[in-house]
Amino acid sequence: MIRFDSIRVTFDGFTAIHNLDLHVEPGEFFTLLGPSGCGKTTALRTLAGFVDPSAGDVFIDGRRVTTVPSDKREVGMVFQNYALFPSMSVWENIAFGLKVRRTSGAERDRLVEDMAARVELSGDQLHKKVSELSGGQQQRVAIARALVLKPKILLLDEPLSNLDAKLRHQLRGELKALQSDFGITTVYVTHDQDEALTMSDRIAVFNKGRVEQVGTPQEIYDASASEFVCNFIGDSSSLTPALIHRLNELARRSQLDPARLSYLRVEKAALDLPGRSDHLHDDGSVTVSGRVTARNYHGQHSRYTVRLDDADIKVLVKEDGRHGPGLGEEARVRINPAHVLQYGATG
Repeated sequence: MIRFDSIRVTFDGFTAIHNLDLHVEPGEFFTLLGPSGCGKTTALRTLAGFVDPSAGDVFIDGRRVTTVPSDKREVGMVFQNYALFPSMSVWENIAFGLKVRRTSGAERDRLVEDMAARVELSGDQLHKKVSELSGGQQQRVAIARALVLKPKILLLDEPLSNLDAKLRHQLRGELKALQSDFGITTVYVTHDQDEALTMSDRIAVFNKGRVEQVGTPQEIYDASASEFVCNFIGDSSSLTPALIHRLNELARRSQLDPARLSYLRVEKAALDLPGRSDHLHDDGSVTVSGRVTARNYHGQHSRYTVRLDDADIKVLVKEDGRHGPGLGEEARVRINPAHVLQYGATG
């Protein structure tokens, strides 16, 4: 459906994107994820036709569109600030593109009313000024305005970033449901890892103008291809060479390399029940004894930090009313060496 073929983008000698090769499948919700300045928005704007690449080509449905004007690419775009006209009514905003296309009045009315209903905007809201709507309602208007033109592709540039945390969380599901309902190929830009993991079919993680990994949310999270991806997605503990040696000794079959950079996702560690000291379990995991150095309460769970040898291991514990170990007390952490992620050259 969408293909970036060796795309390079430079601005005044600065290379924003280095040789981007990327393919998006029809109907896919595909996310470009990364920190500020990593090139994800530049890639989106290149696809939209707002940025001319220095090299390479962009294809949509097998058609080369590298030099095709943005209004001829059959893409709809929702900007970070929605780019709505505050002095116009909701109806006028949705109808704006149709009016530019010189769609007949009767057809325009039909398309606007149909699209408003599909994004759950009421008839009363259609006649309000955009400035009278909430942030979530304004987002619906922006999406309706883009989709009413029946584009092949929907582009979304950080559309939730200006909303408060509770509304942002609520609208994630609604936005994904809308995309599934329309079945439209969607490219979504965000710096929010949680957004990317919960909404995407696949994710491309950008770093300094390059893609470090492309995969499903589970692949990106559980099998991070680089140290950058590992540290940018989710939360992990850094394991020291001494702890890696200890895991190898206890697990016996473990062949982790102490010379490599090693990380463990916080969800992969668990507090074990009191009992005998360090030992091996049937599933290949091992229990290592240490001491609690910190505990942070988060409501439904607490986050413990346990010092194992010279490593600080973070552990999430679901709150069930039972008393856990206190600061300075012994804690037993269960780790499966198979869950350790390693990067860098071997020793």
